Amino acid sequence: MNNVVNLPLSAVAARPVRSPRIALLGTGNVGGAFVARCDALRAAGVALPAFAWLSNSRALEACADGTPGGALERLRAAPERQGPWSPWVEAEALRRGDILVDASTSDLVAGWHGEWLARGIHVVTANKLGAGTDGDRARAVVRAQRDGDARYGDAATVGAGLPLLRSIRELRAGGDRIHAIAGVLSGSLAWLFDRYDGRQPFSGFVREARDAGYTEPDPREDLSGEDVRRKLLILARAAGVAIEAHDVAVESLLTPALAAAARDDVDDALFGLDAPLRTRHARASKAGAKLRFIARLQCGDDARIHASVGLEALDAGDPLAAGAGTDNRVAIWSDRYRGQPLVVQGPGAGAGITAAALLDDVLRIAGGPLRDA
Repeated sequence: MNNVVNLPLSAVAARPVRSPRIALLGTGNVGGAFVARCDALRAAGVALPAFAWLSNSRALEACADGTPGGALERLRAAPERQGPWSPWVEAEALRRGDILVDASTSDLVAGWHGEWLARGIHVVTANKLGAGTDGDRARAVVRAQRDGDARYGDAATVGAGLPLLRSIRELRAGGDRIHAIAGVLSGSLAWLFDRYDGRQPFSGFVREARDAGYTEPDPREDLSGEDVRRKLLILARAAGVAIEAHDVAVESLLTPALAAAARDDVDDALFGLDAPLRTRHARASKAGAKLRFIARLQCGDDARIHASVGLEALDAGDPLAAGAGTDNRVAIWSDRYRGQPLVVQGPGAGAGITAAALLDDVLRIAGGPLRDA
């Protein structure tokens, strides 16, 4: 007996398409800016996906009416969680086509990116620990996108939404081969070395950058070069270069005392940066050079890969020495751009522009064809 019911085409066409929902993980500076930007666009009449819930490491708030409402402030005021699991692990299950926005800096959350993607849940992230650390994790993210037919919005991981990753991927898709990438990848370090004049303590500028939201919550992530290493790994992998974290030589700006300091003691230990950076600034200035924190990837004709991150004294006329404030400035050499590199420049730090990059990816995904689950 045939139990298949043949619906008329009109009924199939009328079947409602399930709209995606947003789930936000992370309620710090970037998460808060993301909610504020969503509220502002919604008030201006822009159609946005509804919020399913917001969460941080302490609590989770469902959004019954689809808007974040006062959930953000309640989450920020929530007491520390005592349970064995993060609250979002026990949350209402997300469904295929929903969009998980990771505005955290959590390694635990990043470890779930591949799981969500494999389930058909899109992931939009500013968290570099998904594709910017272990190579196995990065490859798992790529496989999960294919297996789950889901999209990974990572524009906010490098350059705060500048068209860096998109440019590299489009060049490769067009048959181009990337030979080298070099540039200023940290908006916070760009700001610091643009402002630093050798006369005022460098540590004071670090505190100012942290308070302005330019650095990571713990500025040692920036000063150690680790944040830049992650970004270089993401760019390299987008360029098709198989590279691991240990393949990148990193020059840290941290003194041993600052590196070892407890988080509550970081502020007092910052003064240790002042003397060595004053010396390096004086040496560079005497040579007519500018200090810039540079990431470099070189894919040699001998198939050898050279990758490094560190402080360099650049000639004032060097294209990577240009830019001001939090500007990222990145040069890309390829078959097409062999003699003169493609240069991408623009603001590369700040909660507002990072949140805008996250929302841009959300809107790109939500604007695509949706499948009912």
